[in-house]
Amino acid sequence: MLVYLIRRLLLMIPTFIGITLLTFLVINMAPGSPIEQKLQAIRFGSNMGGGEGGSSGRLRESGVSEEVVEALKKQYGFDKPVHVRYLIWLKNIARLDFGESFTYQEPVMDVIISKFPVSMQFGLTSLFLTYLVCIPLGMRMALKAGTVFDRGTGLLLNFTYAIPPLVLGIFLITVFAGKLDWFPIGSLKSDNYDELTSWGQFVDRIHHFILPLTCYMIGGFTTLSYLMRNSMLEVIKSDYVRTARAKGVSEKKVMYKHALRNALIALVPGVAGFFGVFLSGSLVIERMFNLDGMGLLGYQSLMVRDYNVIMGITFVSSLILVFGRVFSDIVYVLVDPRIDFK
Repeated sequence: MLVYLIRRLLLMIPTFIGITLLTFLVINMAPGSPIEQKLQAIRFGSNMGGGEGGSSGRLRESGVSEEVVEALKKQYGFDKPVHVRYLIWLKNIARLDFGESFTYQEPVMDVIISKFPVSMQFGLTSLFLTYLVCIPLGMRMALKAGTVFDRGTGLLLNFTYAIPPLVLGIFLITVFAGKLDWFPIGSLKSDNYDELTSWGQFVDRIHHFILPLTCYMIGGFTTLSYLMRNSMLEVIKSDYVRTARAKGVSEKKVMYKHALRNALIALVPGVAGFFGVFLSGSLVIERMFNLDGMGLLGYQSLMVRDYNVIMGITFVSSLILVFGRVFSDIVYVLVDPRIDFK
């Protein structure tokens, strides 16, 4: 197992280079660089002032001289070819220097760290609650396969899965936050949060979490519950389960000691996927509930071509996702010791 982990960690290097190189090339080929946006701001700020002789059409429109444009290119690092800029970025990353955000005018890591807690809280909470609910629910559906409970639960899960998060969010905000005024929206805590007791702060957090967390989790319930149900159905039909029953082992022991552990193997790959939630967040949900998380940060950075922030998010998310894959392999071994990665 140790040799396998070392090999996987070494494979992270070319994987990381491939992901970041592709992202770097795509965002640099996309129109609307920070320099062009800066020129547009100058043009509108100067009311379309006349350009200097000898400048390009765009520069004449913006009223900016070639010297100023060259100074802007040097300031933003666009005075070098794209491959040279990427090598410089890799060199800076080795020193954990992600550069400075063009938009926020502060170090990229400070920007990411300031937005990270929102997505991490929803990611960890949704991971815990989804597995906490879906494992026993899927197991119960398997044991009651073909009954009213199984069909009714399946119908409800399919109904919730078919609802788009945008529609669900609008409904929750309109009814429960607007008409009934049961839940607040707009942040993750109340204005008087610091004045509350520890228990009051805990309750306040839950109160603010319920609506956006419902939108985060509702789609994952169906997939995971059905995956657990189908895996459990396959396991309880296995020979070793029938043998255990034939030996007189209690039904509870057969289900929880023999069947459940093997049925959980099918759910292990999903653990790695939840690592992406910590960083990616959800743009639609964050916009609706006015949550300042990673999803909104990524979208805004793409819109204004804040290359350093985009590459910083790509670096951290790639690192976490690759480590998530390794973590899922470790969980595989813990769930089923027969698995031996070599």
